[in-house]
Amino acid sequence: MSDKEKKEGLKKQVLAKLFAICEERGDYIFDNDLVKQVIGEIEGEKKFKNPFDVTKVDRRDLLPKIMLEKNFAVIHLGSGAHRFIEGIENVSHDFEPIQQEIDWKYRKSVLNEYNTSESNILSVANNQRILHHITFGQDREFEDVDITKRPKTYFPHRTKANLKYHFGKAIEIELTRMQIEIDLTIEFEGTIAVFEAKNGKPDNFSVYQIYHPFCIITKRKRKLRWRTKSKISSAFISSNKKKKT
Repeated sequence: MSDKEKKEGLKKQVLAKLFAICEERGDYIFDNDLVKQVIGEIEGEKKFKNPFDVTKVDRRDLLPKIMLEKNFAVIHLGSGAHRFIEGIENVSHDFEPIQQEIDWKYRKSVLNEYNTSESNILSVANNQRILHHITFGQDREFEDVDITKRPKTYFPHRTKANLKYHFGKAIEIELTRMQIEIDLTIEFEGTIAVFEAKNGKPDNFSVYQIYHPFCIITKRKRKLRWRTKSKISSAFISSNKKKKT
């Protein structure tokens, strides 16, 4: 068993115990203090470089069996608080089958394979003009075009925000000073696209990874009363290295 598999197995154990505690007391909101306590009881904190990584679940298969059976997911509420919430389908989304494939001409660069980070996936996709094709429907070259008429690229960053939204009509979610990671954003003439990147080829993903950045930009748009007609979209980019034959 690899270190990654061991860590994922330990994460499931911790989540299962946290869920059992919350279910027994009838309160599905918990904090980082309880997370650290449960980690210490199971294996000791040395097993996790960041103990709060336990509650970061970006794929459905990282959930323990008991949560899958009872249809519960876990979400962050911000300020060190988390919540088990019924309805995995509200939190996780299956990727639809790819309807169309494009044979893209790859332009090799010395830094393309410099590292395998998720940020680098987006850098390569951006430099290959793939992101522009996805967002604007065509590849654009702007060497001789004024800067105000070129697409703008905004690289990975983290921010904190207060957000409120609903899962259907029954469940209201309120996030307080929630830390949100935005992998990449590009904009051109009011058309904005937010990108999330992952290594590998997952079958599903946690919706918050692209929904929270979408909410932040939408909120800012309303606050600043942007005059330009804008369109905001989100996209998930994955990189799956093919084995040489």
